Amino acid sequence: MGTEGVFEWLGRMIGTAIRFVVDLLSGLLGGISQAIDDFLNGLARAIGMDVSIFSLILLIIGLLLLYSGIRAFLRKSIIGGLVLTFFGLVVMSWLIT
Repeated sequence: MGTEGVFEWLGRMIGTAIRFVVDLLSGLLGGISQAIDDFLNGLARAIGMDVSIFSLILLIIGLLLLYSGIRAFLRKSIIGGLVLTFFGLVVMSWLIT
């Protein structure tokens, strides 16, 4: 009977430790998830776009096109800079309502 009590106590301690770690990680990741959600909602509200994965992908594509256009201008490639900047502005105008 004495060994059954020890193993029950050991199992309970290990279970409590595992539960503590899981709850800690759940709270931490939940906080990070909430912070990311708040950031994306604030970004979308400031720009005037909807919050969806499609809109966020288009935003990234538009920003990359604008960045590429500016880099083309800095390399003194006027035509490439105009084309990339134009496409970037078109994509960004689709997003902004």
